[in-house]
Amino acid sequence: MKLEGTGIEDLVVDLKPLTQVMESNGFILGGSWDYERVTYDYKMDAPEKNITYYIRIQGYSMEGDVDRGNAVIQLVTPLLGRHYYPHGIEYGEQEGFSSSLIERATKTVEKLKETVAQHQKS
Repeated sequence: MKLEGTGIEDLVVDLKPLTQVMESNGFILGGSWDYERVTYDYKMDAPEKNITYYIRIQGYSMEGDVDRGNAVIQLVTPLLGRHYYPHGIEYGEQEGFSSSLIERATKTVEKLKETVAQHQKS
């Protein structure tokens, strides 16, 4: 599901400081990036047994190349997903995310946004 209104969507940041901020806050740069897009994932443990949730923050290059490390990234609306072994992560509203989980995920992204915004390009 989309985590609307966190304030992180539409921030524009150079790739290197963005990745440093994301990694220092527990987000991992996904290995499925390409020349134009990046994906950062944050693992959230759940109180339920054998269930894992993820916050996914994606961005795309407005200029430069991701693989060269010189990209300027525009972030988009974050997603909250539930992992299903071995199939992968589902991000749909039908996953039945609890209000406390949504609140926890939203607060995590809002906190992250404060740090990312310090590196925003003007």
